[in-house]
Amino acid sequence: MSEGSVPLSKSLWGGGGSPYRIGSKKLGMWFFIVSDSITFATMLLVYSYLRVSTEAWPTPFHLWPSIANATLMTIVLLGSSLTMVLAVNAAKQGKRSHVVRWVACTMLGGIIFDILHIKEWLEMIHEGVTLFHNPWGTSLFGASFFSLTGLHMTHVTVGVIYLGVIAVGTARGKFTSEDVEVSGLYWHFVDLVWMFIFPLVYLMSANLN
Repeated sequence: MSEGSVPLSKSLWGGGGSPYRIGSKKLGMWFFIVSDSITFATMLLVYSYLRVSTEAWPTPFHLWPSIANATLMTIVLLGSSLTMVLAVNAAKQGKRSHVVRWVACTMLGGIIFDILHIKEWLEMIHEGVTLFHNPWGTSLFGASFFSLTGLHMTHVTVGVIYLGVIAVGTARGKFTSEDVEVSGLYWHFVDLVWMFIFPLVYLMSANLN
């Protein structure tokens, strides 16, 4: 090693917190969220275009029970975001039992959301709405509604399974606080997407008569 050279193992960064400090797991999740955001953004834009460009777009969602049910689903997801925050905070404090408890509460919120959503789907299918048919007008409504909400519900279901793995692994001491935080990023993303779907799909198609 020549005089004045710096060992490779020594960091050259001297400006405070390193800009490369983010862990690979968290970075990977952020890459996934960005790519998945593009998918949802495209679907939301397509839905918006279809709604604006199609004459007599259906407004099948009455205040009761459709809007009330969707509002309850929204409250459940918001509550699950809160419990996820508490789980991440407990993980940073090293309280594994608290992490498992709050993650389980978050999973319960996701399960309740899925049950309410499936109930709504079954009611709409009973009324004759399918991917290729809509008794109130254009069949594009059924196709866009089931595609958009179905993709989101799939993300919620995958999230519940993911959180289950995190809960079990945390209880056994196999996961760190970073793993819990990364799963929290995914769950908050799923909740955020619903904050766009709820007003666009439900509130803007509400039937107030």
